[in-house]
Amino acid sequence: MVGATNPKSIVFFLAFLPQFVNEGAGPAGVQIAALGMAFGVMAIGSDAVWTLAASKARAWFSRKPRRLDALGAAGGAMMVGLGTTMAVAE
Repeated sequence: MVGATNPKSIVFFLAFLPQFVNEGAGPAGVQIAALGMAFGVMAIGSDAVWTLAASKARAWFSRKPRRLDALGAAGGAMMVGLGTTMAVAE
């Protein structure tokens, strides 16, 4: 719902989708709506897959507290590394 009511998303779809409209296949508005709905279905499917994968990863990490500690340490090390990289970059 957030993406469907976001003005930036609406403008993007109105600017992007018309290039895929077939002029001889019927009303352009119907085709744009169908393309937008196809995108929405694919986005929901993709989000569902990521949600299931994150749920499985969370269950795996939470079975052993040491895994969560290692994940936190790795994330902290990456943040320090990225900060250091930004500090020394020109």
